[in-house]
Amino acid sequence: MNQFCFNDLYSRYKKGEIGRKEFEVLIFKNIITDNRRFSLRHWDTEERYDFVSWLYPRIHGAIDSYKSTGASFEAYMCSIICMSAKEYRTRKVDSSITEYTTWAVRTSEQYAKEEESEYTTDGGNVQTAIEVTRRARNPKQLLILTLKCYYHLSEDFLDRIAARIGIAKEKLREMTAKLQSIRARRDEKIRSMRERVHCQFYRCMVYEKKLELLTTADNKIPALKMKERLEKARRRLEAMRKRLAGISSNATNNQIAEVTGLSKGTVDSSLYNLKMKWINGADKSILN
Repeated sequence: MNQFCFNDLYSRYKKGEIGRKEFEVLIFKNIITDNRRFSLRHWDTEERYDFVSWLYPRIHGAIDSYKSTGASFEAYMCSIICMSAKEYRTRKVDSSITEYTTWAVRTSEQYAKEEESEYTTDGGNVQTAIEVTRRARNPKQLLILTLKCYYHLSEDFLDRIAARIGIAKEKLREMTAKLQSIRARRDEKIRSMRERVHCQFYRCMVYEKKLELLTTADNKIPALKMKERLEKARRRLEAMRKRLAGISSNATNNQIAEVTGLSKGTVDSSLYNLKMKWINGADKSILN
């Protein structure tokens, strides 16, 4: 087909020499075979067929929308095809970057992890709390500490620690369930915030990959804009992480007292004594 085939085809279509379906088929055959004309010479055959399938609704509508007001059907159609090809490749690149980012994140989950929430004001984390529960001898203190960091403990751990505390598994589960009910709104806020942090982290990963591609292609102005977006996204991620770290996931002493039936003073003193023992000695006998 020569350079002016679209004008010829359109003229034949308008005269009724060829039907609508045949007209469209001939246009799409031309798109697939005339690679240089539509800047598709670097695309493989499969990608060109995918592009034509994606393009079909747009071309179908464009034929009906064409009005002869100066630009030929040839120029009109070539403009739509070339612009659509750029859009299609951009979408494909974005999709590839997102897919790459997803798999990259799965192999490097440590980058998205937040600091474990503190269970005391001295900087101890949940792992410290678990280590304390393994050593503790006082059942009451062990129960209070377990309930303090209930948010991070598995059902299996609760079942195993119940024997150490000297309490029925069902009773301990009942207490943690009551805490979950009392703190439902706060726990949902933590879960929602954590999801937003992860989404923002993925967004930063996508921006990093896009910036890398733009820099490699020497697209200076788009690269500068993407760099600004990345820096802004990173600042937002850091702010979100700080905000999440500031939301306590631990039950308050008042809530523990309500669940256990103990006085708040008893809960306060038990946790304080545990903290002091942990600070004042690191050997395994400190909580005996």
